[in-house]
Amino acid sequence: MAKSLPARSKVAGIVNDAPRKRDRERTLQELSLALVRVQQSGKKVTLKAVADEAKVSPPLIHNRYPDFAEQVRAVMGKAVRRQRDEMADLLIKEREKNRKLRELVSSQLVEIFRLASVNEALRIEQSLEKAIGEGKIVRGTFKK
Repeated sequence: MAKSLPARSKVAGIVNDAPRKRDRERTLQELSLALVRVQQSGKKVTLKAVADEAKVSPPLIHNRYPDFAEQVRAVMGKAVRRQRDEMADLLIKEREKNRKLRELVSSQLVEIFRLASVNEALRIEQSLEKAIGEGKIVRGTFKK
């Protein structure tokens, strides 16, 4: 409910601050509009957010408009369920990515071990060739 400035009238220099008349239908309409504005703004829908948007107190909604409070709670529940479902979907996608990455790491480790084995065999062959080149080892036919 939007707060309006108090009605003022000047009669012979006297300021009359009359309280605003209560109108439950207008307040309920303003609360409904506030709920729509909160939803459209992307803010989290709560009773406090709706009350702040309508410029009323949350207890007013609880005490004077319990049906509207239930409507807001229903919207809050839908938002929570939607958020939970989005998070669950995101979690499933991330788990699938992790599974694929683990498979990739596993295959890369197998390749690393294979290359390390080939590398060690080449290192041994190179040291043998080097020793032959320096004359430390003689190549030839050996009899048993």
